[in-house]
Amino acid sequence: MTATTASAQRFREFKMPDVGEGLTEAEILKWYVRPGDTVTDGQVVCEVETAKAAVELPIPYDGVVHTLNFDEGTTVDVGTVIISVDTDPGAGPAPSAETAPAAEPEPAEAEEPQGRQAVLVGYGAAPSSTKRRPRKAPPQPAAQPATAGLQAELNGRTAVPAPAPPAPAAPAVPAPAAPGAPRPLAKPPVRKLAKDLGIDLATVVPTGPDGVVTREDVHAAAAAAAPVSRETSTVSAALPEAVAVPSAGETRIPVKGVRKATAQAMVASAFTAPHVTEFITVDVTRTMKLVQELKQDPDMAGVRINPLLFVAKAFLVALKRHPEVNASWDEANQEIVLKHEVNLGIAAATPRGLIVPNIKDAGAKTLPQLAEALGELVATAREGKTSPAAMSGGTVTITNVGVFGVDTGTPILNPGESAILAFGAIKLQPWVHKGKVKPRQVTTLALSFDHRLIDGELGSKLLADIAGVLEKPKRLITWG
Repeated sequence: MTATTASAQRFREFKMPDVGEGLTEAEILKWYVRPGDTVTDGQVVCEVETAKAAVELPIPYDGVVHTLNFDEGTTVDVGTVIISVDTDPGAGPAPSAETAPAAEPEPAEAEEPQGRQAVLVGYGAAPSSTKRRPRKAPPQPAAQPATAGLQAELNGRTAVPAPAPPAPAAPAVPAPAAPGAPRPLAKPPVRKLAKDLGIDLATVVPTGPDGVVTREDVHAAAAAAAPVSRETSTVSAALPEAVAVPSAGETRIPVKGVRKATAQAMVASAFTAPHVTEFITVDVTRTMKLVQELKQDPDMAGVRINPLLFVAKAFLVALKRHPEVNASWDEANQEIVLKHEVNLGIAAATPRGLIVPNIKDAGAKTLPQLAEALGELVATAREGKTSPAAMSGGTVTITNVGVFGVDTGTPILNPGESAILAFGAIKLQPWVHKGKVKPRQVTTLALSFDHRLIDGELGSKLLADIAGVLEKPKRLITWG
């Protein structure tokens, strides 16, 4: 067994998994461990946010954490190593992540490495028969100490003064790479970013674990290359993640995670599915009385009863009367796909953005079962624990804009779904009831639907039936 093989077996690497359906990246929200911590198989080591949800990742090894390859707040591609674990810590001290200190490049030039060179733990750069052309040195080495301090400030860290150099030939920050000097440590996406921004990685001060150059380091180096005022530098230090490139009078917030996915989905839906929205105003006084009665019913004890529950049930009853609405459009095969189960989505606003988890086969649930499922869905969303599976496969959605005091809106379809119902605020209004004007509890419903799947007649019937159930909730029995 070679030394490289033994090291690879001892130091096990855990890569960013695809925790959703074909997701390509995830942001590391929080590390629960640090280098030197003992971990066990199945222990949660970090929380990541994908385009769909926040997910906790368990480590599949026993051992001691050796390295964390990325800082919190970093977006990492699926398949990239994020953590390495020493599975045999009693075998002796771990090897260094670099072959030589950055401040002593001479030995690296004088001695040719034998076998694989330890660039990162568990990785190795195989010796090559080809020679890399020496990198040209940039002409501004004298300005680099100021750049290092500014870069640390732009990254949200306190700049540490560099020690005074013993001679002009020994700069306090990394100098441009000379032929044979160690290659700066950085992931391929970071190298591409540096290339696109015209930044030489050899001039960037690394702040990642084991001297790895991060995306933030590259952005900071790019920002430092342009004149930056003291005021904007102060703003950047206060908001290291919110400001990509500081600018007076504005703040730029990177779009990522759930918000990025929502933006892409809404644009795709708005410009793919031809939307039609219809509105209806309905007297829901009887439904509101039933809500109050069921809250006092011992059989419904422990179950949350609210108007949204009855809107959901009314939607499901109407879909049962018009099953052709529960469908999707297959553009590739030019087919309409009829769904046999209603997966009812409930739009939920969370601190990380809008998510739409759904209740699987909601049409088959009784009123108490539906109430319980709604309660679990809302609680999970508030805790930020909604799984990607819970947000996949929806067929129709309800968005409750009434909780914000809004009468109604024109909701955009969730991609792949046929209809979305906006439920407005319930207000006491004058209403003609049995020939007399009386104060009644009234709300407005708005139904947006995909006109490729649902024509005006079908959409109108569906909306009228939803309103009919809410106006006379006894139809839950006669129609259900």
